[in-house]
Amino acid sequence: MPDLTLTDFDFELPPELIAQHPAPERSGARLLDGSGALPVDRIFRDLPALLAPGDLIVFNDTRVIKARLLGVKPTGGAVEALVERILPGAEQGVFEVWAHLRASKSPKAGSRVRFADAFDAEVLGRAGPEDALFHLRLPADPLALLARHGHVPLPPYITHADAPEDEARYQTVFAARPGAVAAPTASLHFDDAVLAALAARGVRSAYVTLHVGAGTFQPVRSERLDAHRMHSECYEVGADAVAAIEATRAAGGRIVAAGTTSLRALESAAIASGPGGTLQPTRGETELFIRPGFAFRVVDRLITNFHLPRSTLLMLVSAFAGHAQVMALYRHAIEARYRFFSYGDAMLLARA
Repeated sequence: MPDLTLTDFDFELPPELIAQHPAPERSGARLLDGSGALPVDRIFRDLPALLAPGDLIVFNDTRVIKARLLGVKPTGGAVEALVERILPGAEQGVFEVWAHLRASKSPKAGSRVRFADAFDAEVLGRAGPEDALFHLRLPADPLALLARHGHVPLPPYITHADAPEDEARYQTVFAARPGAVAAPTASLHFDDAVLAALAARGVRSAYVTLHVGAGTFQPVRSERLDAHRMHSECYEVGADAVAAIEATRAAGGRIVAAGTTSLRALESAAIASGPGGTLQPTRGETELFIRPGFAFRVVDRLITNFHLPRSTLLMLVSAFAGHAQVMALYRHAIEARYRFFSYGDAMLLARA
């Protein structure tokens, strides 16, 4: 197969298939079973029957923070901030963040921005990769300020303002570690009943953490895929998860990633553990860009939502299940009127 380019990951999506609200019930969303030779239309609560006793499903336990803040500059101009990363130091009274700022004119270092008509933030300067972010100093603990004054950071293709429904539903039922500015969306379909059914079937669970950044929505602009650079995200694969994976492998079970973020955390840890070596507990930052040709070392099955055209996530699932297979599944999903993107439906894929 010739090298794939950006155009190979394009498709036409009817706008009405972009889900603006979640399904009435988490596990009532549709599930396209693409793990076999032919696609099968199912409901998400069917998932436990599609996995085998002894399989291990790995979840991302990150928690979405209310990372969007609305404010004004001293001139009265509007500012919208999306906090990308909370910096260490809150325990020592240092309250600083990196954030995306959107304004008619970017604020300068040394200026202040008034957020939510409640507190001021000082702009310390530019920060992050390629100085794409702003370094802000806040007057108190960022998590507390965001919880009180922030908004749910809904993706740009969801057109309504955040509401109480979003605060509950743009969060997994097992979210534990705050730090994400986008949800691990495949896991939004899991509810207590599905988790109980998985356990009853003998499917074990493990947890990793990857704090999803706003860069998950960053478009790929280069026709040559190898020219694209991923955003950096913090992740951790702990000793408990590694032990569960080793035990599952030893017993002949399969590793099932609940979402692309769990998969990226696991495969990043495998790379960090060294070539051909045993998976080791790992924490750090990952810029791993998974595209066709990538050699997977950990994950055997993937549960994932449907992704944007020309996106790195579509490239990831194509690397995992095969480009032709994935694009055929997407055509089926559009014809069958599946709902797309963060609040949309899901599919189950097998590693090619």
